[in-house]
Amino acid sequence: MAANRILIVEDDFSISDTIALNLKYVGYEYMVFDDGRKAAEYLLKDHSFDLALLDIMLPGMDGFALFSYMEKYNIPVIYMTAKTDSESEVRGLRDGAEDYIVKPFEMVTLLVRIEKVLARTGRINQIYRFQDMILDAENRTLTKAGEEIKLPPLEFDVLSVLMRNKNRTVSRERILNEIWGEDYFGDIRTVDVRVANVRKKLNLTDEIRTISKTGYRLEEHRK
Repeated sequence: MAANRILIVEDDFSISDTIALNLKYVGYEYMVFDDGRKAAEYLLKDHSFDLALLDIMLPGMDGFALFSYMEKYNIPVIYMTAKTDSESEVRGLRDGAEDYIVKPFEMVTLLVRIEKVLARTGRINQIYRFQDMILDAENRTLTKAGEEIKLPPLEFDVLSVLMRNKNRTVSRERILNEIWGEDYFGDIRTVDVRVANVRKKLNLTDEIRTISKTGYRLEEHRK
């Protein structure tokens, strides 16, 4: 299964470059345009995007006008803009955008919102890759170097959360809530036990980093 593909339309190169770098780092594919009209013209020949990140104030064609093209090709939209007035936000959401984020924003906030929109619209990639491992979250299978590995359900779920958030720090609380549920009142150290088991069984001692007083990060060492 291919990685999720994201369209970025943003005329501030410092912002689009930062977004592109972070998308690449966590495993998304992307394409960047700095002009609304050029993006619209490109969509006529290639519209296989899972999500669009649209600035509103764009040269050529603004984000609101560009939205009709996204709607035509059924591409979910997150607006990202410096416009802080409620009228713009209401218009964007009323037109059908999935989300609206005001600049400046933390990159981790954008990444989480992207993940939520992909999941909500049924477009999120359910197959995750890390080194020689492939995890299929939908069918609950894990292979390493082509060989199927059996993990207990909770350890599989912990690994799934870490792989889905590759190169991002995930708090113990988030892992606990996603797997055990918000109503779980047991010891949070159960997360540490499951992570330790995954590390040992899959030989990921160096790759699963403990982030002091926070949680864990599955880190891909880039060459």
